[in-house]
Amino acid sequence: MLTFNFSPFPVLQTERVLLRRLTKADGEQMLFLRSDDRVMQYIEREKTTSLHDAEAFIDRINIFGDSNESIMWAIALKDSPQEMIGTICFWRLQPENHRAEVGYVLHPDHWNKGIMYEALLAVIGYGFDSMNLHSIEAHINPGNLASARLLEKAGFIREGYYRENIFFGGRFLDTAAYSLLKN
Repeated sequence: MLTFNFSPFPVLQTERVLLRRLTKADGEQMLFLRSDDRVMQYIEREKTTSLHDAEAFIDRINIFGDSNESIMWAIALKDSPQEMIGTICFWRLQPENHRAEVGYVLHPDHWNKGIMYEALLAVIGYGFDSMNLHSIEAHINPGNLASARLLEKAGFIREGYYRENIFFGGRFLDTAAYSLLKN
């Protein structure tokens, strides 16, 4: 079984992107990301409604990271490292199976620019090389075609389709399951 250790916090970089630890200063952007209709369209979670709740979420995320239960990075551009434009994480860690689930969101102003692809590749590399994962999974709303294309571009294969497996907003929704194996 694997043992994860996210201390010191792993800062990752690509050509344009910096993946860093979340701070309270990211509260306003977190509130935006977790309340914007476009960002939340395919995310089956209640929207965040206050800065206090966004900051409390950041605190919880950092506690989970400090206890090695999950890890979430703030996505920033290298030329604006303090401005969070998205998040990417490993959660639902399965150390006994050498597996984790990846999740991500990005500010709409930065969609379709390859930023999330860069971030995803960096996180995949960290997962396989530093965490020693054997596989990474992603679960998405099948209507989120952009996310499906992103995962497939990064090498993920759609392995399953769960019909009406989530009850949210008064209705049952489907989920598409993707995975990537370590080469």
